[in-house]
Amino acid sequence: MKYYLIAGEASGDLHASHLMQQLQQQDAAAEFRFFGGDMMAAVGGTCVKHYRELAYMGFLPVLLHLRTILKNMRFCKEDIKAWQPDVVILVDYPGFNLDIAKYVHQLKFKVQSSKFKVYYYISPKIWAWKEHRIKNIKRDVDELFSILPFEVDFFEKKHHYPIHYVGNPTASEVRQYLAPLTTHHSSNIIALLAGSRQQEIKENLPAMIEATRHLVGQYELVLAGAPSIEPSYYDQFLKGTQVRLVVNETYPLLAKATAALVTSGTATLETCMFRVPQVVCYRTPMPRLFGFLRKYFLKVPYVSLVNLIANREVVKELVANTFSVGAIRQELEAILPGGSKREAMLSDYEEIHRLLGESDAPEKAATIMINLLRK
Repeated sequence: MKYYLIAGEASGDLHASHLMQQLQQQDAAAEFRFFGGDMMAAVGGTCVKHYRELAYMGFLPVLLHLRTILKNMRFCKEDIKAWQPDVVILVDYPGFNLDIAKYVHQLKFKVQSSKFKVYYYISPKIWAWKEHRIKNIKRDVDELFSILPFEVDFFEKKHHYPIHYVGNPTASEVRQYLAPLTTHHSSNIIALLAGSRQQEIKENLPAMIEATRHLVGQYELVLAGAPSIEPSYYDQFLKGTQVRLVVNETYPLLAKATAALVTSGTATLETCMFRVPQVVCYRTPMPRLFGFLRKYFLKVPYVSLVNLIANREVVKELVANTFSVGAIRQELEAILPGGSKREAMLSDYEEIHRLLGESDAPEKAATIMINLLRK
């Protein structure tokens, strides 16, 4: 069968690549064409566009690159129509992918074809923001694959839309990485995970470095470079510091780290799965305004996946108006060895592991997808 996948950022590239591997194992005739990254390309198929051409976040970056975004969207639609895949698999990235889903849904009825199914792997986080998108999802998405346990109640009980909960791919990926290792957390390292986009790094990394400056000599400070960012971009922040940069080594870094400062996103869950105590740091422009908007418009009380899964504060979130160098330093010291919050956080992490379970998310999702397509 022919699979067209769209992943718009580094985490989507990772998760989609593992899904592709499973589809390939279970469907010997699998053909892939995709918007994605290097990890998907390593599996095989044709990379039409790299996610570096898609990864714009925030109102101003999107506005400045709107012409490019619309051009990529038009190209993607034309490419899908020309290639005629059996299924289009959308991986997170809702701003782009939900528009593609609408187009493919309309195309399917226009050409009256049994092809052009739309499957959404890693469902849009509409429970946090833009819940009205459920109407589009119900109309345009044939099957939705969830990776967060609390999404089942949100979609099925609240909105009466049946979904497939397949387990969490991050949990699967970390378990697979750790399986052959005999030990980890053996080094005196504080990991800095400052985000996957330039704007996130610019906002968060300087404060992370300043908050850890007094620990130089006691701990080694190591920054995980994002795969979508050129290593030279970090030079402006690291010059004159004792912070060491590693590229494409986030898992090896977390396997050795004793604590971490993490910008909100998939990295918070990865850090939890490695059982590394963390402080979530997310600075925003106009923090007071963001704090107001978060209070009155966001549908959830937390920004980190760890706290959302637990439905309570497991890790400290320093976001917008609560973000400061002093607060980061204070919370970091509390989770270092001997700190007042370290053991409680490590204990709470076990609850997250239990809630996510042992399911191999890519394998389960691929099995369901192929069975549905063959019917």
